[in-house]
Amino acid sequence: MIKILVDSAADLELAEAEELGITLAPILVRFGKDEFMDGVNITHREFFEKLIESGELPQTSQINEFRFAEYFKNLTADGDDVIAITISSKLSGTYSCAVKAAKKFGGKVRVVDSLNASIGERVLLHYALRLLNGGLTVDEIVKELNERKQKIQVLAVLDTLKYLRKGGRISAAAAIAGEMLSIKPVVSVIKGEVKLVGKAIGSKKGNNLLNQLIEKCGGIDFERPYTLGYSGLSDDYLKKYLHDSEKLWKGNTDSVPSYLIGSTIGTHVGPNAIAVAFFAK
Repeated sequence: MIKILVDSAADLELAEAEELGITLAPILVRFGKDEFMDGVNITHREFFEKLIESGELPQTSQINEFRFAEYFKNLTADGDDVIAITISSKLSGTYSCAVKAAKKFGGKVRVVDSLNASIGERVLLHYALRLLNGGLTVDEIVKELNERKQKIQVLAVLDTLKYLRKGGRISAAAAIAGEMLSIKPVVSVIKGEVKLVGKAIGSKKGNNLLNQLIEKCGGIDFERPYTLGYSGLSDDYLKKYLHDSEKLWKGNTDSVPSYLIGSTIGTHVGPNAIAVAFFAK
């Protein structure tokens, strides 16, 4: 039997992981002295409630080697193989810790660096589940994941620069100027790292730029997993984006899955961000 483990940077909560039949390894998030397990004892909505109320940026902690070893010990106890999918090695030390822990289990655990996070990591997970249900061997699944992950595109429009400023990603002066001009930054995950790929004034132009960048990537492969993500306490921005991008989806799919972003990426993008993840054609 093949079992799948994923860290919570993929924006899953425990109930959904159990429903999918996978193991969720939560990343830790800390508000002051209070520490929570992402998606386990703090929901994504509760996280954003605290983020909006708090004056300080929360801190997230990678999953260490010891915790991974405990997961792998339990999952391989009956002789099963394990595929562990992690957040990009260029964004966190979580992948490195998983690799170190996996070495103790004689080849029974394979670790896949998603080179992504959030819904980008999620679509790779859903592809892994599809391959698993298709009857592929563990080696075939890992090989396919490592090849196809290069085609995953993640693009996001942020509503505010405040949280990037708090996290030290941009200067205070740039953030203030951006807020005054209502600049909506567009970011992407490129070779495992988050990069600024465009700026737009106002949410409608931000949504239009997002659609242009999707086309520039080659368009969405609707034969493979795709999804939308949003952050905050309301899905109003998500609904607006779906309206502005209707031509993108109409005729290609009957429904567009969407998920609330969790703490790992939510800490840095803040509320009211919209993201799309897909395999490029």
